Amino acid sequence: MKFTNWLPFGKVPEISASDLVKELDSWKIVDVRTVSEFENGHIEGAVNLPITAFTDENVLGLQLAKDKRVIAICRSAHRSIPAVRKLKALGFNAYQLKGGMISWRDKGLPEKSNESEAG
Repeated sequence: MKFTNWLPFGKVPEISASDLVKELDSWKIVDVRTVSEFENGHIEGAVNLPITAFTDENVLGLQLAKDKRVIAICRSAHRSIPAVRKLKALGFNAYQLKGGMISWRDKGLPEKSNESEAG
């Protein structure tokens, strides 16, 4: 993968939080934030693979189905851009969450956290 594919700017396919929440069951969610960010709140059903660990091997290790749409999520829709590029290069139908978790939270949409899962 070219270095420029890792730059956190440019255009990739995206979906809004309002649209995503309506069809969550038809997406596989890959949260590319740090472990601590993920633990402090994430979309239910998401798997965490920080962008710093986003290698071909680690992505393929998630065993994502190529016939299901995949959405990469980060805090503000910057780290998810290179994640979408990597997923597309590996043959996945990938998008990012427009505005990232900031957008999700601004709309008051539901999240899970370690506290809520442990409790």
